[in-house]
Amino acid sequence: MARQSSIDDIIRETADEVVARVSSAIARHVGELVQEGLRRELGKNVVARRAAPAARRGEITRWVADTRARRVPTFVIEATGLDTKKKIVAKFGANAAFEKGKPLPKAKAA
Repeated sequence: MARQSSIDDIIRETADEVVARVSSAIARHVGELVQEGLRRELGKNVVARRAAPAARRGEITRWVADTRARRVPTFVIEATGLDTKKKIVAKFGANAAFEKGKPLPKAKAA
């Protein structure tokens, strides 16, 4: 049995050495592939950003209260004192047009 365990020990040590060498080579190779992929992706993103500049938003000077509106402009909130689209539509009605620097539209009849 002593001879059998020594052979097992030799095989186990040799396998450990092989695994250590192979795993470090695999890790190096995977690292290189990741770096190459990152360089390729970063290069694409930089070119894409240069090709399509972001659109700048202008100041909103006219707003129509409707059920599909996404947000209420600040000038409408300040002029009406109402902070939600629902409240503004309830008071002024759907499709009421607000323009910056002009008087408020007439409130709808209750």
